[in-house]
Amino acid sequence: MPIKIPTTLPAFDVLTREGVMVMGEEAAARQDIRPLRIGLLNLMPKKIQTETQFARLIGATPLQIELHLVRMTEHRTRNTTAEHMEAFYRPFAEVEASGEKFDGFIITGAPIEHLPFPEVTYWDEMLRVVEWTQTHVHSTFGVCWGGMAMIYHFHGVCKHMLAQKAFGCFRHRNLAPASPYLRGFSDDFVIPVSRWTEMRQDEIDAAPGLVTLLGSDEVGPCLIEDPGRRALYIFNHFEYDSGTLKEEYDRDVANGTAVNVPVNYYPDDDPTKEPKNRWRSHAHLLYGNWINQIYQTVPFDRSRIGVA
Repeated sequence: MPIKIPTTLPAFDVLTREGVMVMGEEAAARQDIRPLRIGLLNLMPKKIQTETQFARLIGATPLQIELHLVRMTEHRTRNTTAEHMEAFYRPFAEVEASGEKFDGFIITGAPIEHLPFPEVTYWDEMLRVVEWTQTHVHSTFGVCWGGMAMIYHFHGVCKHMLAQKAFGCFRHRNLAPASPYLRGFSDDFVIPVSRWTEMRQDEIDAAPGLVTLLGSDEVGPCLIEDPGRRALYIFNHFEYDSGTLKEEYDRDVANGTAVNVPVNYYPDDDPTKEPKNRWRSHAHLLYGNWINQIYQTVPFDRSRIGVA
């Protein structure tokens, strides 16, 4: 079954060319089933790239998915046209006021990790978002900065600056093979990492109720389950395209920013060679397992979401 997105959204043509099943409003209406409503709060500068990455992963399951794009209410992006934002995104204040509920909700990363959380311009609204998820969302997935913000707010676990950027493809271990979110996972695998901050395993272990599912000896904890909040927090980037780390590296080189070649990414660590994608299958597994777990546990009556 496909993901339902507007036929005019750039991701529609991209995913169609890749063989991902997508459908427009009219085709979806002919299917007499209850689709899963998934929201994406997109905090990344390159909105179109990010929305396509997540649509690709959540649209690869046997279920019909409705993807709803959400933005911060007052924050204005400088990297995506106003026409695109107006056509496809709704401000969170509008979503909040509507009272509608979501089967799943993704909060992306944001390039603001050098700032203490309270100094982020939209931090107050971010707190409203994460509290709203507890009554209006069945399962929330916080990614990178989004996940760190959630775990900080709910559990007081702090992020810490790294001496140098964790940048490249790092080996991770499957720490909970019996988890429904890790069905089909290998014992170890690589995940793209691109961040200046970390959360520390001992501090996560000290927070009651948190379970670490994936971790790395080199870059620390990666995927955390928070059953009490019906949430997952991932600090690394399964959603990245094959060339995303290359784009970041080339940008920094062009800007004169001191940056290491992303480790274990280019063949022979040679940036003149084409990078290889070694995480795609596990990316689909993780997000497919998340969608499946939502389907297995969410109330059929969406109005019952968040009701104790």
